Amino acid sequence: MMDQIYGVLKLRIQRGINLAIRDLRSSDPYVVVSMGTHQKLKTRIMHKDLNPEWNEELTLMVDDIKTPIHLKVFDKDMFSADDEMGEAVIDIRSYVKCWNKGLEKLPDGCVVKRIQPNENNYLAEESPCIWHNGTIIQRMLLKLRNVECGELLCELEWVSVLGSMGLLELQQLHA
Repeated sequence: MMDQIYGVLKLRIQRGINLAIRDLRSSDPYVVVSMGTHQKLKTRIMHKDLNPEWNEELTLMVDDIKTPIHLKVFDKDMFSADDEMGEAVIDIRSYVKCWNKGLEKLPDGCVVKRIQPNENNYLAEESPCIWHNGTIIQRMLLKLRNVECGELLCELEWVSVLGSMGLLELQQLHA
């Protein structure tokens, strides 16, 4: 079990783009999200859709900012094991580093940081961290690996559960 919860991450799985075909002409995709060994969530199954729009918000408890979020896409099968359709990993440390004192003075929609794709992350394109309604939203298009094609469009949002203990203190704690 988790020792102490520092906050909650809202992970919005918005949609899949050009997902791999695993059935005759299509797939029945869903996403399994895990963080650490104790949290595992999944989206609903989208039948016969290679460009599904889930628009689902999954909630993850954060006890260590070094623990990445794992996403695996599967094709639901009725009579056999579900087929894998790719995977991605979100390292939340880049998102956490966006938080600085004084952000509350920024106007809504202001880009706080732009995270560039590289060989160490799963980003398909630049990922902006945007100040919105008193928090930072990171929008990301993730390129699925271990599959011939496919991307996931997602968003991250932090919700503090510790009152005065925010992400700045959590950064220092895990530095």
